[in-house]
Formats: sequence, structure tokens, C-alpha cells
Amino acid sequence: MKRIGVFVCWCGSNIASTVDVGRVVEEARKLPGVVHAEDYKYLCSDPGQNIVQKAIDDYNLDAVVISACTPSLHELTFRKTVEMKGMNPYQCEIANIREQCSWVHEDKEAATEKAIKIIRSIVEKVRRNESLEPIKAPLTKKALVIGAGISGIQASLDIANAGYEVILVEKQPSIGGHMAQLSETFPTLDCSQCILTPKMVEVSRHPKIRLLTYSEVLEISGFLGNFNVKILKKPRYVDETLCNSCGECVEVCPVVVPNEFDRGLSSRHAIYVPFPQAVPSVYTIDADACLGLFPLACEKCSQVCEAKAINYDMEPEIIEETVGAVIVATGYDLYSIDDIKEYGNGRIPDVIDGLHFERLLSASGPTQGEIRRPSDHKIPKEVVFVQCAGSRDTEHGKPYCSKICCMYTAKHAMLYKHKVPDGQAYIFYIDVRAGGKGYEEFYQRGIEEDGTVYLRGKVSRIFQDGDKVIVWGADTLTGKKIEIAADMVVLAAAIVPCEGSDELARRLKLQTDINGFLSEVHPKLRPVESITAGFFLAGAGQAPKDIPEAVAQASGAASKVVALFANDVVEHDPMIVGVTEDMCSGCGVCVGVCPFGARELDPERKKVKVIEVLCEGCGACSAACPTGAAQQRNLSDEQLTSMVGATLAEALEGSDS
Repeated sequence: MKRIGVFVCWCGSNIASTVDVGRVVEEARKLPGVVHAEDYKYLCSDPGQNIVQKAIDDYNLDAVVISACTPSLHELTFRKTVEMKGMNPYQCEIANIREQCSWVHEDKEAATEKAIKIIRSIVEKVRRNESLEPIKAPLTKKALVIGAGISGIQASLDIANAGYEVILVEKQPSIGGHMAQLSETFPTLDCSQCILTPKMVEVSRHPKIRLLTYSEVLEISGFLGNFNVKILKKPRYVDETLCNSCGECVEVCPVVVPNEFDRGLSSRHAIYVPFPQAVPSVYTIDADACLGLFPLACEKCSQVCEAKAINYDMEPEIIEETVGAVIVATGYDLYSIDDIKEYGNGRIPDVIDGLHFERLLSASGPTQGEIRRPSDHKIPKEVVFVQCAGSRDTEHGKPYCSKICCMYTAKHAMLYKHKVPDGQAYIFYIDVRAGGKGYEEFYQRGIEEDGTVYLRGKVSRIFQDGDKVIVWGADTLTGKKIEIAADMVVLAAAIVPCEGSDELARRLKLQTDINGFLSEVHPKLRPVESITAGFFLAGAGQAPKDIPEAVAQASGAASKVVALFANDVVEHDPMIVGVTEDMCSGCGVCVGVCPFGARELDPERKKVKVIEVLCEGCGACSAACPTGAAQQRNLSDEQLTSMVGATLAEALEGSDS
């Protein structure tokens, strides 16, 4: 019979204010197998852990129950604590009497009774626990980074500079993401391209980085340390090794379409480079815009290409790689102003979003940096900036704050005044949120030096009246209605996950929140790790972020990968669902329900085999198995039955005591 120690934490007043800790300890001492029980104010502290370790020696304990907060916080802490004294870590269990008891009750008597029942059930569980050892597997020290905006670029460089290989995949023809579209960045007003381009070039030339642009990840299978990746490299119809970016092909291309990089404010040809500083600086033929590739209808670009780089016979290519870890840095898009009915549904040409305005400000943009109205190219003398356009709107938009809009709107108004000194900028706002380093000073500078007028209130309607855009709003500080006849309106549209990220998340089995952003394990303690082991998160694909935060998170994710690669093997949790062969009928039901591909049917023996390193212990197979052959280690049917019985205070028969 095991010798079990029970330790009850006060957690300050979190537990002790609602649970009678002394009574819980007294009741714990009466439980089968318990040879020692005591309490301490903070068990997770060094003195608290020392108490546990001393008791293991003094009472020759075989198993330990820590009655405290959720195992997601401290299970690893206490398992390492007991392991240091030679106890198998899987003989340590957490009885959650905080989140599942003290925090949800006000009646101290009821909470105390419940805490006793929770501990009683966990004692029954640990009495039947097996001593387990981690499953070890080889580790492939190569990383995959999905998305080559500033987050993906930073993460790739950090991993590569640590000496490990990186595959960087970007779905667009060039890397750089939305940062490449910006003019200046707040609060320092650095030229965006000046600080981004050197990193883009470094990524493209780094010997440890394999850059795959115009490519998409189709599938990832396998497990932490050994993921099998399939990447679709789409045909550019231009040989990257031969193209010298001379531009002769563009001169003869007869097709003109809206330029998506300039948000439709300019045009491009069917063969194009997205922007002057693009990396790689290689032309791409837009098959959807071209007059015809199948069959060929033009061939003018090929006829003038002296480098013979045009290749109409290019086909999609599937690239297969094995990597040990994945960083997902898929970025963001802006909420479409076409969906904001009260602001014109995107049909008013001089109502634009923030990225449109960035392209007007940019020296490489459609107006070479001059502020011009899209409708008639006149210089706007009055510009209204509308914050929270689609953000913080539970009825028609997104419920969350998009975080960066207050600051980039302040930047827009400031840069507008620099370009049009005799112009007037108005900003409608709900609250100004300037939480970063130097942000409050930047916001104040726009008011004091540039004369930006801030109006606290929502805009109710925007409509066209002749060559003016009429803005109806309210100033809640004065209680007055406001009407402005503006020349241009710029909407600070909500930040949303990038197009296609939901489908990618499904393919990669990554969890997303209610708004479609990628979910982390814990927002405070594990902010860059996804719930799926081996996948790490960076940038605005996880939540709205400014550039410094996106870069910092990218380096954080990269550090996790580098720490993983410092090992020679990867260790997998042994609490997997095995197979009791004598009970297995070979029906294969569990094979079909396993979301991780960890089970396969041996056609000769008619028995199911478990690929242990793939199993995440989710229990889907155990629930589906008609014979009970699929049993989870340390959470078997016998254990569950005994735990239920102990909770109901029923006498247990057939106990191993």
C-alpha cells in the first residue's frame, strides 16, 4: 500500500477565507493510505516546497497530493519538487480546491465539505497511479516560420543567428507584410522602409534561412520535434534565378489592374513587382489578370525578356520538409469599410481606411507622398479621422479594442499637417489609449504643436454632398452635435486576423478565440505558446499589436524554439491512451476518431497499435472504444470509478488497499 502525504495550501486568503483548512487537514489524515497531512500558507513558495520534500524523507512517502490551485499553474512545479527527492513525478497529483472550490463558493461550510471530497477523490486516484517515464523521440533542429511580416522576419533571424536552419514561408510574392506599406512609424516617425528593408535583405541572404515566397503551407503532420510539412510553391511563371528585374516586361504588358499594395489607389500590370523594395526583387505573372496562359494569348513579356526568365510552363510545386518547431506569424488585415453601413459602405471615394492613407503619405506611393483626394486628386484642406471604426462595436463590428488605432491616427494627423500646413485635422474618438513608451508624449505633441482638434464622441453618419463628405457626430464633452463638411475622411478600421488564417488554423489544428485570433496557452505565463505542442505564436495573428510588441513577441517565440533545439531529444508526456490487447476487438473505431493520427490498425493481428509520441492523451479514443480496451494512463476506468465513489463517500469494494 502506498504511503501518501496530503498538503493543503492556504493560498493566502484565496482558499483559507472560504475553506476551513484545519478541518480539511484533519479529514485528510483519515483517508486510506494517507500517513501524513499538513497545511502551509503558501505551498508554492520555497519554504512550502521544502516542507513537502522534508515530509517525503520523514514519512517515507510514495505519493503526494497537493491541495491548492489549478494544475495548469503549479503541477510542473510540484512534480519537479518531488522528483528532486527521488519520487516519480507522476505520483504527485494536484487537488484543485481554489478555482473549483473556494473561488466559486461563499458558504464556508459547503466549501469545506467540497474541498474534502475533492481531496478524497484525488487520493483515490494517486493510490492507483503508475510511475511513468517520459516518451523520448529524436529532434529535428530546423524551424518553420509561417508569415514573413516583421514578426516572421524577426523570429527567423533570431533562430538562424543562433545557428539553426529556418524555412520562412510567405504567401505573397514579397516579404515585409503590412509594415512595408507604411510611411513612418510612431512614436519616433522612423521611415518604415528604412528600418524594415535591411531586415528583409538580411533574411533573403542569410545562409541558414530558406525563403519560400508565393507559397503556402498545405499540411503539417507529426509531433513536437518531428513535424512533416507540405508546402505549395505557386508558379510565378518567372524564373527567380534568371530574372534581373530590368522591367522590360512591364513596359509591353497590355493588362492594367488595380494595385493591391497601394490599396487600389494606383494600378499595376499583369506582370509586376509588388513595390520597389520588394524581396525577392523578382517579377510575377498574375495568372488571373493575364490575357491568357492556358492557352497563351499574348507572350509580349517573353518576347522582350533578354534573360529568358519567363517560363509559361511552370507548375505548382509541392515541397516536403521535416521541422522540429513551427512559428505562426500570419499577421492581420483591416476590417472592410464596405461593411460599415453608416459610413457609406465603402462607396464614397474620399472615405478611406488607415492603410489607404499610409500609401498616400508614402514617398513610394501612388502620389509620391502628396496628400491627394482619390476622387479628384485635389489637396484636402479639412480631414476627419474617425477612430474605432468597427472596433469596440458589439452590434455591427468587433467587440475588442484594436490597440494601435489611437496612435496611428495621431501619427496620421501629425503627418497630414506636415504635408498640408494650412490644413485642419479633426479626430473623433471614444477614449485615447496611449500605453506604450513615449506614446502619451507623442499624442500630446499632436495637439499642442500641430493643432489637431480632438472631439470626444462617436460619428453617427458619413455621406456625400457634392464634392464634400459630410460627417455627423457629437462632442460628448460639450453635449453638442457636430457637423463637418470634410474633403476627406480616414477611418481607423478594426484589426482582424488575416484572410485565410481561419482555414490555416483548421489545417494545423490550432485553437482560435471567438474573434478568430490564434489562442495561447496562458495569456500571462505562456503568451507565445499555442495549445498544440511545438507551435509558437508571434505578431498580430494572435491579437492586435504595434511593431515593438510584435517584434518582442517574435523574439520570445524564437527563444522558445532555440531553447527546444538546445536538447538532443524531445520528451513527450507519457499520459497517453494505450491499448489492452486482450480486450481489443480490432474494430478500428478509435483509429477514426483520433485527431492526431496516433492510432493505427495492424491488418494482420487485427489489433490497434498506438504511436505513443503522437498521442496527446485527449481521450477521444477512450470514449469511443466499445470494449474498454483504450485506457488512459493514470486516468483509467478503475481510477475514475474509485474517484466518483470517493466523492460520493461510497464504500469502495475491490480496493487495492
